[in-house]
Amino acid sequence: MSTIKLKGSSHFRQRLVCATLSGRPLLITQIRADDEEPGLRDFEGSFLRLLERLTNGCQVEINETGTVLRYVPGIITGGRHAHDCGTARSIGWFLEGILPLAVFGKEPLALSLTGLTNDTLDVSVDNFKGAILPLLSYFGAEGADLKVKKRGLPPSGGGLVVFTCPIVRELQPCNLVDAGLIRRVRGVAYCAKVSPQFANRVVTSARGLLNRLLPDVFVHTDHYKGAAGGESPGYGLSLVAESTTGCLVAIDVHAEEGSLPEEIGQRGSALLLEEVRRGGCVDSVGQALVLLLMALGPEDVSRVRVGQLSSHAIQTLRLVREAFGVIFKIRADRETGTVLLSCLGRGVKNISKKVT
Repeated sequence: MSTIKLKGSSHFRQRLVCATLSGRPLLITQIRADDEEPGLRDFEGSFLRLLERLTNGCQVEINETGTVLRYVPGIITGGRHAHDCGTARSIGWFLEGILPLAVFGKEPLALSLTGLTNDTLDVSVDNFKGAILPLLSYFGAEGADLKVKKRGLPPSGGGLVVFTCPIVRELQPCNLVDAGLIRRVRGVAYCAKVSPQFANRVVTSARGLLNRLLPDVFVHTDHYKGAAGGESPGYGLSLVAESTTGCLVAIDVHAEEGSLPEEIGQRGSALLLEEVRRGGCVDSVGQALVLLLMALGPEDVSRVRVGQLSSHAIQTLRLVREAFGVIFKIRADRETGTVLLSCLGRGVKNISKKVT
């Protein structure tokens, strides 16, 4: 098979995932070649090690400076594994990357990950569980679950989550075009190694704005202490809005040093309303995953309506064209201010799963 040749360090996870699912070798050159510290970062090396655990027979070659990576994919095995994600990127960054691979494994995946559960950079485990995992059900992969055993906050982490995911023979086509109206908001205000009053103040502040627009708002508090609170203190908010058609929109806010709980609650509810205003059936974080799963689906038409295409989603469109030859049809809907995307799936099948 022909090698996928790409340059730069951007969208590192998606490149490796597309290469693995397409079975094509991958060559990435000029990885931060002009930086003061050129080459792969520690968290990217950690993702490669996780990929090696989940597959059998993959080959990874990195040059001395770390600016050139050659990757030959293996067979996705799944099974039971444990991995330390470190503290450079959160657990959500790793879960986002491996999720498309998990459903095509030889065995159902049971993965224990340690590290940061929430930070200011990546999707949190609460957002991942509340809004990203449910997206799999639109493609016929139901039953994925995520349990937070320990909360791990920056800078030292110490969190622990257990991710389980079933396998499928092949995905189903999706038809996500009716966004509906927002009917309820659910969320969690978490805190670790600080007073539970911080979480209560975040909830009160978040509800202050949302209750003006919607009566059905429920945000529960999640307080961790002792060993379950990880290594560092902190608090934050994760909100999920559900529409009348079952579409989910989510946001994360993690408190930085010096932030007041009232500021976190107000910022979280304002960000959620901004995400809802953009429209569409999928929020900004879930767009790339949905587009990739549509490309992997059966040789049938899948459709999705999104608000504003994120830069991450645009790069995913380019990647699936390069790796799978799948080209999306994109049409702007002037009335609603949304974008309608459709494609004919590649028909990727899980050859390891028995038909019965």
